[in-house]
Amino acid sequence: MSTIKTDTYNTFTYKKDRQRAISFPVGGLGSGSIGIAGNGCLIDWQVYNRPAMGTRNGYSHFAVKAQAGDELLDARVLVSDLGKPYLGQVDERTMLGMPHFRELVFEGKYPMAELSFLDERFPGRVTVRYYNPFIPLNDRDSSIPALFADILVENTTDRPITYTTAGIITNPCQSSFTRNRFREGNGIRGIHFTTEEIDKGDVSYSDFTLAADSEAACQEYWFRGNWRDHVETYWREFASAKPLENRRYENGKKDYKDTGMLCISKETAPGEMQEFHYVLTWNVPNCNNYWSGLDISTSNIHYDVCDRTPWKNYYAVLFEDSWASASYALHNRQRLLGETLTFMDAMYETTIPEAALDAVTANLAILRSPTCLRLEDGSFYGWEGCFDNVGSCEGTCTHVWNYAYALPFLFPALARSIRDLEFRYSQRADGGIEFRLRLPVGSTGKWFHSCADGQLGSIMLTYRDYKISGDREWLASKWESVKKALAYAWSEENPDAWDRGKKGYLDGRQHHTLDMELFGPNAWLQGFYAGALSAAAEMAAVLADREAEEEYRELAAKAKEYLNRELFNGEYFYQKVDVCDRSVVERFQAQDDYWNEEKGQIKYQIADGCGIDQVLAQWHGNLCGLPEIFEQDKARCALDAIFHYNYKPSLGEIYNPWRIFAIDEEGGVIMCEWPEGTLKPAIPLTYAQECMDGMQYQTASHMIWEGMLEQGETIVKAVREKYRGDNRNPWCEIECGSYYARSMASYALLLSYSGFTCDLDQGILGFRPRRRCADDSFTSFWSAGSGWGRVRYQSDGSIILEIIRGSLFLKQFVTGTEGNIAKVSCDGKEQKFTREKDRISFTEKVRIEKSLELKAD
Repeated sequence: MSTIKTDTYNTFTYKKDRQRAISFPVGGLGSGSIGIAGNGCLIDWQVYNRPAMGTRNGYSHFAVKAQAGDELLDARVLVSDLGKPYLGQVDERTMLGMPHFRELVFEGKYPMAELSFLDERFPGRVTVRYYNPFIPLNDRDSSIPALFADILVENTTDRPITYTTAGIITNPCQSSFTRNRFREGNGIRGIHFTTEEIDKGDVSYSDFTLAADSEAACQEYWFRGNWRDHVETYWREFASAKPLENRRYENGKKDYKDTGMLCISKETAPGEMQEFHYVLTWNVPNCNNYWSGLDISTSNIHYDVCDRTPWKNYYAVLFEDSWASASYALHNRQRLLGETLTFMDAMYETTIPEAALDAVTANLAILRSPTCLRLEDGSFYGWEGCFDNVGSCEGTCTHVWNYAYALPFLFPALARSIRDLEFRYSQRADGGIEFRLRLPVGSTGKWFHSCADGQLGSIMLTYRDYKISGDREWLASKWESVKKALAYAWSEENPDAWDRGKKGYLDGRQHHTLDMELFGPNAWLQGFYAGALSAAAEMAAVLADREAEEEYRELAAKAKEYLNRELFNGEYFYQKVDVCDRSVVERFQAQDDYWNEEKGQIKYQIADGCGIDQVLAQWHGNLCGLPEIFEQDKARCALDAIFHYNYKPSLGEIYNPWRIFAIDEEGGVIMCEWPEGTLKPAIPLTYAQECMDGMQYQTASHMIWEGMLEQGETIVKAVREKYRGDNRNPWCEIECGSYYARSMASYALLLSYSGFTCDLDQGILGFRPRRRCADDSFTSFWSAGSGWGRVRYQSDGSIILEIIRGSLFLKQFVTGTEGNIAKVSCDGKEQKFTREKDRISFTEKVRIEKSLELKAD
């Protein structure tokens, strides 16, 4: 079985023109990354606790040579031709001034890039595998600050050849005086790159290590000189059959970046393949808030604006320095690689359309980009995205990160840490949750709004995170905060008066993810209110808070009834507001920002428009396992309308005064459209004509959940066509900056196609596949709080749930089919069960460590 082809090209294989825009980020969760360019260059050295797009680090690269006895056969740097067009002068740090390979094939399946170098002039076949461990539920080993580089060389000749590979790194420490020193111990050899002048507690301190797990020759320093003396000497020494000799300088040279080299040589028989294992690790341990008070346009910083107290990166708690992380990485390399490949095998066996699988996996790269940090205690923190050299929009923004579904399923402990920080530091005494978390945690500063979609969404996601983990004790610890957050909706202390009077619907001033406010009832945010009430009622039931449960169920019923009766126009859901009524904004003293005096209208409203997120809360509800929020027939009708009105096959003729995320012949779903004959305010909803990838993914996956496969798949393909490699970087989706967090809504495609459901507290897990292969089979990766693996629906009606890591305590398994099940086995032992509709049940929870097998009649 394989993924379903929907494209004319191989999605994961990048050749020639499709390599042009590639930067494949390799690094740990919240630990920074280094990019692998489409031609093999090391670029985007984003390891200094902030973005650094477009950067290179001196002459850092890998190289290979072949020799037979005393005869040098060939020597090349491990990069390939750049590819046209050439724009201006080519930077010599690309190493394209050196002998290099004519071409390569770039196989990019996140988290691994495999580069196969092709050149008939080199006597052998060379492949480089760049990766960092990515192991679901194991956030420690997935956070190592490292670039793993495995170089594989096969002797394709008929005589023995000695191959030598070289790792060459220019000292990356950002200081005037640096030092390179060879170190070895416990089977590890390498160069430790340090600084001579910066205290280890300083935010500018760093150290780096290039290490190998084989016998290695070391040259601590390239030759020091003027002009290109160092590069001339390097190539003369490397491109020869002579053994590498060390060079050492005792003292650093001011403002001079020394380069070191580590070489491994192995004799290789005809037909034999040798592996050369390197790891490059970094330690930039101290962070501080560099951004508050920063004027991005001038780079001027007003230092009195924020607390600059430093804190440590989580990886700096795990590892004393880069030598320690390199030692750990190499000693555990085989296990870490094996578990990463096991994850990849399970993920890439998923039988969904290739464009969808591409969207799911490519956006996992966001977790390894500078968008994400891990605080000293391991808690997770995220920007919205990255500008070139500063984060974009701080604070694990509630209304952006609420779309990001990869983290809670793959690393659920980190997702729960977001809720922990949110309720502890961002929630005020009045119950409002500010939509951005300040750093350092506990500091004070600029006041951030409470957002209706962000705050109410956080309540829904608290329920989600509880069900994924099955941790009732954790839920209980959040319960009072949840109740305060919900009561804020009708609180007299809420200056925005969301639901003053506890009517069951929002009619106040509602801040939201499109950066302005809606006034009056609207389906988009009312859906969140109904969803939050419903989630709170479910949580109250779990915790036996009967009074709260009764209150929330009653109010949820009112909220849903209002939503479905008052805010549906027969075709889609809309906003119920008189945009000509000035008193609506005067109530909140907001007329200066929102009243259009010339047209006599309120600005930035949806009104009769068809919005992309109108049924967003139902998407969350489906994925969280909540009771119905929007009536299903009306929700499907609304999704049909979104595709009919908002999806544009070509954006070239669409007026768009906002940011341009899709151009010319590219297609996409715009934020809001006003069908002919409806009221469109003179100055309508912000960003109305933009195509935001994350919102498109949630719309598409919602459609797929509802069985609208053709429409959902059309949208997914349109988004991923923008990231083919020839036009944009496949592993860097863009909204307000690069590596934008909202794009991790794409993980919900996996959940929708498989119909995944879980409640680990109740011992429930299951699937309702939406798309089968031609033989009626289906395979999918899955992950929840205590285990991960794959599920196989076989053509004969049998089902196998494979647990690759961890274990499950199950009382009920949802099959998604009412076909006959004759036999159930847990870890190979037959188990008694009962059957009701599309699920099987056991009398009590059963621990499963390897597999659950359901045999059909």
